[in-house]
Amino acid sequence: MSSYARALLRAFLPVPLLIPLAACGGSPAAQDAKAGAGAAPGFPYTVTNCGVTSTYQAPPQRAVAMNQHATEILLALGLEEKTVGTAYLDDSVLPAYRPAYDKIKVLAKEYPAKEILLGANPDFVYGGYSSAFDKAQGRDREGLAKSGINSRLSVEYCTQGKVGLDQLRTEITEVARTFGVPERGERLIAEEQRRIEAVSARVKDKAKPAVFVYDSGEASAFTSGGNGIGNEIVSLAGGTNVFADLADTFGDVSWEKVIERKPEVVLIYDYGGTTVEAKKQRLLNDPALAQVPAIKNRRFVVLPLSSAVLGVRVADAVESLGGQLHPDAA
Repeated sequence: MSSYARALLRAFLPVPLLIPLAACGGSPAAQDAKAGAGAAPGFPYTVTNCGVTSTYQAPPQRAVAMNQHATEILLALGLEEKTVGTAYLDDSVLPAYRPAYDKIKVLAKEYPAKEILLGANPDFVYGGYSSAFDKAQGRDREGLAKSGINSRLSVEYCTQGKVGLDQLRTEITEVARTFGVPERGERLIAEEQRRIEAVSARVKDKAKPAVFVYDSGEASAFTSGGNGIGNEIVSLAGGTNVFADLADTFGDVSWEKVIERKPEVVLIYDYGGTTVEAKKQRLLNDPALAQVPAIKNRRFVVLPLSSAVLGVRVADAVESLGGQLHPDAA
């Protein structure tokens, strides 16, 4: 897949601005839940997410998660019984979630067509990337609301400026609150925070190597900018993203700029049909990159793409990358 296509997939290049809506879960499933259960504790609940205001009279009963990190947040909160569909994995779900995941219907290998999505009769659709709500494909949030379907987009794709642990707390807290399980969200946040702080304490006195994130790209490099959680992960793990000044979550940069910034380490995102080894060879076989310190010294580290987005793998990513950047501090 080209870097341009990947950029479109990731977010239509960063993310916010949706028309404010008032949604009340008007799908048949939501109406049945309200009629049968009465007023659930903590409801009604109103939340504004990425410009869309929704009021929930009761927790969603038929959720569809449209990207891997959205799916894993629902599973980490123990919401598999309320998840009727999933789509678009970048790699395998975490082993701890596999038994629950296997009970959920996979609607499509990538994004489901509008008819398939609506056929699952959801009352809530959760997108990890803004491309999940592609208006041209009939999946926009306004259109879903008109069908009585509430929705949520990861705040990584509607945050102005840098995304960090505050946004991770917001994402988990609001999803947990939406589903009426706030205490589960609190426990999950506390565990993520504990693990991240442990790594940061180990690497705080270490020199921070300059890190170039290589997602993909041939004519140019598709890399992690300064606005996504990927940039924060590099920092928390004891490194410095050489393209932290790129005001985007992901973006294309020229190879000349990569050479100019002299990265000491290349962080490869592992996903899709191009292997880590193939990405390494693309860099090693480019004569123009031969004197880049990271290439010259063959210093590569790896993270799965699913760990480099705003989800429950942030602590995993910080632990893994911290150990790779600073093996003497493990």
